[in-house]
Amino acid sequence: MADPKGFLNHGREVATSRPVEERKKDWNEVYVPGSLLPIISKQASRCMDCGIPFCHNGCPLGNLIPEWNDYAYREDWGAASDRLHATNNFPEFTGRLCPAPCESACVLGINQPPVTIKNVEVSIIDKAWESGDVAPQIPERLSGKTVAVVGSGPAGLAAAQQLTRAGHTVAVYERADRIGGLLRYGIPEFKMEKRHINRRIEQMRAEGTKFRTGIEIGRDMPATALRKRYDAVVLAVGATTARDLPVPGRELKGIHQAMEYLPLANKVQEGDFVSPPITAEGKHVVVIGGGDTGADCVGTAHRQGAASVTQLEIMPRPNEERDPVSQPWPTFPMLYKVTSAHEEGGERIYSVSTTHFEGDEDGNVQWLHMTEVEFVDGKLKQKPGTERKIPAQLVTLAMGFTGTDRVNGLVEQFGLELDARGNIARDADFQTNVPGVFVAGDAGRGQSLIVWAIAEGRSAARGCDRYLTGASALPAPIRPTDRALAV
Repeated sequence: MADPKGFLNHGREVATSRPVEERKKDWNEVYVPGSLLPIISKQASRCMDCGIPFCHNGCPLGNLIPEWNDYAYREDWGAASDRLHATNNFPEFTGRLCPAPCESACVLGINQPPVTIKNVEVSIIDKAWESGDVAPQIPERLSGKTVAVVGSGPAGLAAAQQLTRAGHTVAVYERADRIGGLLRYGIPEFKMEKRHINRRIEQMRAEGTKFRTGIEIGRDMPATALRKRYDAVVLAVGATTARDLPVPGRELKGIHQAMEYLPLANKVQEGDFVSPPITAEGKHVVVIGGGDTGADCVGTAHRQGAASVTQLEIMPRPNEERDPVSQPWPTFPMLYKVTSAHEEGGERIYSVSTTHFEGDEDGNVQWLHMTEVEFVDGKLKQKPGTERKIPAQLVTLAMGFTGTDRVNGLVEQFGLELDARGNIARDADFQTNVPGVFVAGDAGRGQSLIVWAIAEGRSAARGCDRYLTGASALPAPIRPTDRALAV
């Protein structure tokens, strides 16, 4: 145990954010660099090293949280990094992007603010990179087997790294021009600077993983050709079919899916554009959808100089504290969350539904018409007399995703079966109905969290390794049927 009285002597402290007016002028990460290290030892000491560490259960990766908390308290950063990497390929990603279900499951959180597990995690990995403790793990021998991984998001990268380290020759195929999937083009720079992806890619290259960008399987290369070329295939293509909003006026110019809008802002940071083809500059922006993707649109619009930003959510405003009846500890509660983007301004409106859009004579969206809604007999109903309109010159739809891409032909060309939810079906080894073809991440699970993606990638790698060699020593944190922790 780090410090038997740590949780009694120290309150919860989190990373310090840069001033709003400062950070809105750039795209750097919102936190003050180095603000965690002076406080992280005390924060790690708050961990009680519980007899039953429920934080393990809250994390799909099964992270050894009390162990690396103890090392962080003692400032043994090398040992902390080793324990962190024992279960997580990319803690610098999760430490910045994960909503931390582990903290919701922290035993201390029953009657105190929980341990800052996420902040401890990111401090350990940042210190490890700074100290040179993150090195390529090159396999001692090659198996002679080849694997194609389709998709380079967190699930695909985790699967590829695990399989490469197992000795297989792995090539990652990505349809975009750069590696990273939604990490690269869906997550704004102010949430995670892309240098964190770049150095992991270099580590993986040094280990032997090959990367092929600008190739969409099903369109640029038929699935049959890929299957003939490799001994096994892991599909980590995500759930990229965005949920649409079929209301009158949807065809007006200026209404875009979030994943049409956000990647262009990231491409500016990559140097592809001087200014994005779709910009919020000087416009009244409306973001439809109250989740993390919607918040990403809010923060991006602020930095582009929007005249106003309004975020709409059809569901009621969540509670600020856990309801012990409907969302008891240690479940992951749905609470009212103020992200860094919300701190920067804008308005959030709950319990409203868009009825239609109104445009000008040139076909550009100008107004969004909406009405309040309420639950009646368990169903959302419009409240008569609550109709109103707000200015909207740029609208982004951030309402989630409905499944994997069915347009490029990948599913049909492989002959894959889908489950009842429209995801690619798989067995306990993450293998599809096609022998030698595996699926990991959102493509098989449905839209979920980055920790689930990495856990699925690691688990699919084990199934693939066992298919190729008859046995596997790779860890498998989860099974496809394990939905008890799904959030």
